[in-house]
Amino acid sequence: MKIGRKIVEKPWGTEEWIAHNEFYVLRILNIKKGARVSLQYHEQKVESLYIDKGSAIYTFQRPGGEVEERIIKAGDILEHRPYEIHREEALEDMRIIEVSTPEIDDIIRLDDDYGRKS
Repeated sequence: MKIGRKIVEKPWGTEEWIAHNEFYVLRILNIKKGARVSLQYHEQKVESLYIDKGSAIYTFQRPGGEVEERIIKAGDILEHRPYEIHREEALEDMRIIEVSTPEIDDIIRLDDDYGRKS
């Protein structure tokens, strides 16, 4: 089990890794105002997110469903299940607490403002 703070710089802000083991991962995502993460989905990974600070445009699509957008804000809780497409675009500086299953490399990027590939 890996416990301890590790900060990873991202083009949209930072990830603070708190815990990573064979059962779960705990991270804090700090997204800068105006930045957005990849439009993405996961094949196995499940994520639970708590919006601790800020607000965003949340784009999501359940498998076979319509693409939807809504505003999320501090206090909201989200869950991403496999094959659910999602993206957060920060309307102000954001802090998201994320707990997920341990498949950290399970990311399929459909669109990325920074040219990153899956």
